[in-house]
Amino acid sequence: MDTETELETVLLGPVLPDRDCGDCTACCTVLTVDTPEFRKPAGTPCVHLSARGCGIHAVRPRICRTWFCVWRRVASMPDAARPDRSGLIVSVNFVKAPQNIFEGVSINVRVLPGSTAIENGMAATILDSVCDGLVPVWFSDGSKKMLMHPDNDVARHVISGDRAPAHLHAEVSAWRERYGLFSANL
Repeated sequence: MDTETELETVLLGPVLPDRDCGDCTACCTVLTVDTPEFRKPAGTPCVHLSARGCGIHAVRPRICRTWFCVWRRVASMPDAARPDRSGLIVSVNFVKAPQNIFEGVSINVRVLPGSTAIENGMAATILDSVCDGLVPVWFSDGSKKMLMHPDNDVARHVISGDRAPAHLHAEVSAWRERYGLFSANL
């Protein structure tokens, strides 16, 4: 098992046995794949994707066998949050050269093209289900990327290193302890 897959399991738990991709192939188009054995740019359907799903499912690349969207791991996300149903894809991202400490390892909620997830409330439902731990959560509506968790006051104190006010001290300290290693790499 690779380090990123192990870290996803530590952060979110194992893949849930009662959740499978079904007809969903959002990751096969939306995501960037950049591994030694397979490459595909974001927003481009995989060359192996057919009307019936993956055309090489039995022998698909390792990344396709080991990567799972957050919906497959987080039981508090409703069944309607499956990417093809919700219009959102939720993933754990690993950024080699983060711009700030909250980008190194984070959950990313992305609106899929043509989605009505913001208008119908699904985006809020999904954000509520993933914004509860010590994992940064980013939201992208296609035009911009916004940090949703931790909130702005906590994030500002964590990044600046300034002393947090008493009501934020414990939370800021917890974030600094967990993500401080990323600040050394910036």
